[in-house]
Amino acid sequence: MLITGRSVVITGVGCVTPIGTGVEGLWDGLRARRSAVRQVTRFDPEPFSSRVAAEIEDFQPQDHMEKKRARRLDRFSQLAVAAARLALRDAELAPEREDRDRIGAMMGSALGGVSFAESQAEVFRREGIRGVDPALALAVFGGAASCNIAIEFGLSGPNSTNAMSCASGTIAIGEAFHAIRDGRADVMLAGGAEAPLSPLCFGAFAIIRAMSTRNDDPATASRPFDRARDGFVMGEGAAVVVLEERSRAEARGGPIYGEVLGYALTNDAHHMTAPRPDGRQAARAMQLALDDAHLRREEIGYVNAHGSSTPLNDPTETRAIKQVFGGHALRLAISGTKGYYGHALGASGAIEAAICALGLKRNWLPPTINLSEPDPACDLDYLANGGLDGAPEFVLSNSFGFGGVNACLVMKRP
Repeated sequence: MLITGRSVVITGVGCVTPIGTGVEGLWDGLRARRSAVRQVTRFDPEPFSSRVAAEIEDFQPQDHMEKKRARRLDRFSQLAVAAARLALRDAELAPEREDRDRIGAMMGSALGGVSFAESQAEVFRREGIRGVDPALALAVFGGAASCNIAIEFGLSGPNSTNAMSCASGTIAIGEAFHAIRDGRADVMLAGGAEAPLSPLCFGAFAIIRAMSTRNDDPATASRPFDRARDGFVMGEGAAVVVLEERSRAEARGGPIYGEVLGYALTNDAHHMTAPRPDGRQAARAMQLALDDAHLRREEIGYVNAHGSSTPLNDPTETRAIKQVFGGHALRLAISGTKGYYGHALGASGAIEAAICALGLKRNWLPPTINLSEPDPACDLDYLANGGLDGAPEFVLSNSFGFGGVNACLVMKRP
């Protein structure tokens, strides 16, 4: 029987990002107000016009799983499993002591294991098929993220991984929220994982001139809403949140970061890389998320913007925010946090949802770093001079991706 209207709270946050790992690592990275973008070291970037990225420098998979298990997973799946473990630990939730038929996993990733496949293609050219890692067949598909989380923790509830470009992580959290609200699960691990830093994947985005070429000053290359922005900066990472039915979380005394109230998904149906110029479908996604949350636009106090630092996205998102919020848009606090950690594609929305949850709990939301001269077309309050002290009661998180995908989440302070 379908049950509707159940309250859903966030009880755990797990993340592996270029600015820090775990709740405290992420928080310290945000408070430091410094970018993790550097010259690419994972491969030789010299052939490309863009040569900067946000790499995770200290990730050791064996810190989060058995060595034998880690060897069977590519980096994308390692990041997913690591973030899930951190989230469960943070939630003080032990799946083996729960009804695991009622616990599921939903993840998002734009590229899945494509980077691993790229490395194995090189092996194939050198050594033939006998040299290829047998794990390739099951590592390359996007579903490896949620499936490996399920295997690692024995979760037999709803399971899926979507590949809806840069909105993937947000979609995963939104769909997991609906699964609990509708009674199909009691607990969900949801988020995104991305490990795209390999020559072919990186070069593919360089070819279409989507990425910043600010190679002489990497730390300021990702600069959402700034007049001098010239493209996004590729990053890697993973974030997973534990979503739980409220009464269940309260009964076990679990920590509560906030409540997920609304989620919506639309498509521009316009172009594979360029957003719809009028921002209408992005605005509709925001409005539908507000409707799902049963909130008036004036009740939102903060927006974590997609803020990709591309010439087209940032003014279009500004235009969409104005359409939804009208005069209230001038009173909104808004920040684009990709200046810190770049754009981890399908993981970005999950990282940003985790930031919102953490900020709501700790009563501070981060600024837009590297915003030194606002674009006249981006004329709202993007918290350029510092973060927001005193988190509002309701926040909105936006993720807009290639293919015209628009996904939005609404969250409430605990």
